[in-house]
Amino acid sequence: MGDDAECEFARSGADTGTAGDPGAAPDLRQGPGERAVLRTSDGVRIEAAYDPYEGSGGHGGSAEAPGAIVLAHGFSGSVDRPALRRAVRVFTQYGAVITFSFRGHGGSGGHSTVGDLEVLDVAAAVGWARSLGHARVATVGFSMGGSVVVRHGALHRPTAHERREGHEGHEGREAHEGRTVARAGTEHPGTGPAGPAEHSDAVVAVSAPARWYYRGTAPMRRLHWVIQKPVGRLVSRYGLRTRIHPHDWDPVPLSPVAAAPLLAPTPLLVVHGDQDRYFPVDHPDSLAAAGDPDCTELWLIEGFGHAENAAEPELLHRIGSWVGRQWPDPAAGPA
Repeated sequence: MGDDAECEFARSGADTGTAGDPGAAPDLRQGPGERAVLRTSDGVRIEAAYDPYEGSGGHGGSAEAPGAIVLAHGFSGSVDRPALRRAVRVFTQYGAVITFSFRGHGGSGGHSTVGDLEVLDVAAAVGWARSLGHARVATVGFSMGGSVVVRHGALHRPTAHERREGHEGHEGREAHEGRTVARAGTEHPGTGPAGPAEHSDAVVAVSAPARWYYRGTAPMRRLHWVIQKPVGRLVSRYGLRTRIHPHDWDPVPLSPVAAAPLLAPTPLLVVHGDQDRYFPVDHPDSLAAAGDPDCTELWLIEGFGHAENAAEPELLHRIGSWVGRQWPDPAAGPA
């Protein structure tokens, strides 16, 4: 199945397993591909990398990053996979880029909940971007990561003050440090304890499912076997380097199609290929239709397959340009 074997379905449960010293502070140094270890609000340690802005990307040749792009990989991916690094090389022409490995993937701690608690991983990465001084942050997710960034956008919405000001500043960020975030499945969209420092200013979902438990294609049926069966989870652990939590979702988290209308006025771009082997085109159609028509776009790409493995530089540049247009004015780069 490789690193584009994706979904977000029948598996979840809280997990706070961590890798390394649980008392260690995150390493927030900057630099090309500079590594960091982030701590999610439920205690999971997440490996992450920061790549600085390297091109004008249509921003008048400015040397300062107009914002940061947080990339969320698909199921069985990780921060080091070649397809994700290819995307990084393109997106650094449009902003600074933060990549990370979801829980249970790569060098991160914990176990994958296949799209549920992963919203806390995205929140940690977005919070890191803002702590580095980026006033504008966009989230771009592939397949499982696409469903996660949509849910993250619905559960971590900016306040009215933040929409006016663009960012909350150091005092606001410090006010939210150390708070506890409830399990993602129990949050009420937009009203939970999620901090404003962790909201996104634009959301891009590439090859994402619209709903849970989809088994309409052969790759998805195989993936459900991997997620749901003990022997399948062993295959995932040792063959895909992905550790999956053994318990079902309880409760079932908000689906992407239910989350999409809650994003407004945050811009949402839905990107999907007509050759996607995992999710047919009714998924992007329903996801885009659920979003606010004033701030939702749908790109159905002819010949495009599935997620980051199939994303060619031309498409990635189109996405980067779209993200750049959502930032109304170039903000300062890392402070």
